[in-house]
Amino acid sequence: MSGIKDLLFKMADDALIIGHRNSEWTGIGPVLEEDLAFSSMAQDKIGHAFALYTILHESFGEAEPDTLAFKRTEKEFKCCQLVELPIGEYDFSLMRHFLFDHAESLRYEMLANSSFQPLAQVAKKVKGEIKYHVMHADSWIKQLSNGTEESKARMQSALNFAFPYALGIFETVDSEKELIDSNVFLGEAELQKRWLENVSAILQGAGLTVPAVDPSKAVNGGRKGFHSEYLQPLLTEMCEVVNTDPDAEW
Repeated sequence: MSGIKDLLFKMADDALIIGHRNSEWTGIGPVLEEDLAFSSMAQDKIGHAFALYTILHESFGEAEPDTLAFKRTEKEFKCCQLVELPIGEYDFSLMRHFLFDHAESLRYEMLANSSFQPLAQVAKKVKGEIKYHVMHADSWIKQLSNGTEESKARMQSALNFAFPYALGIFETVDSEKELIDSNVFLGEAELQKRWLENVSAILQGAGLTVPAVDPSKAVNGGRKGFHSEYLQPLLTEMCEVVNTDPDAEW
């Protein structure tokens, strides 16, 4: 059971944190359509986090979703460091969106056949939503990478920076063997293999150079509670209203 809880926590925390990061584009997107798109995808992500926290609450006796989202310490979060990073310029946010959502899409496709039925049921619903996130990311990666010399150079630079962080999505924990043996999840190594095949084909088709997969350069630690300098300030901001009166019923 610890393996399933670990999986649920890291997926939920990833979705919650990148949802809040992406929501920071609301009102400042480069064009109105993108302002709306990032806001909508951010809302989806937070909804996915809520669904996963609900499984933790109902199936494993963990606290209710609001408590899991807003009343844990930084060390208790299991998100990868990629999702914690500030939104930066639009090239970085788009590249993070592309790399992360391809991993999420494949993860949920795999989990739709999970032996753990509560998660399989959520996965069947969520994978349909993430399909549109991936389509959005693919469209912009291709458009900007095939645009001007400057836009292509900026996308390549964003890829080079984000790639080691993206490898941290697939950081393994000791309980993973339990998931594989019980047919809950095929494992991070298999997910990374499928992800690399997918993103490489699209990136190379857009004329970008895919960085080499070097495990020694992967930015790990998030799955074990070791985070970047950016997570705590985000949690402080995210929980500001709740912390004004922790015992209030909203």
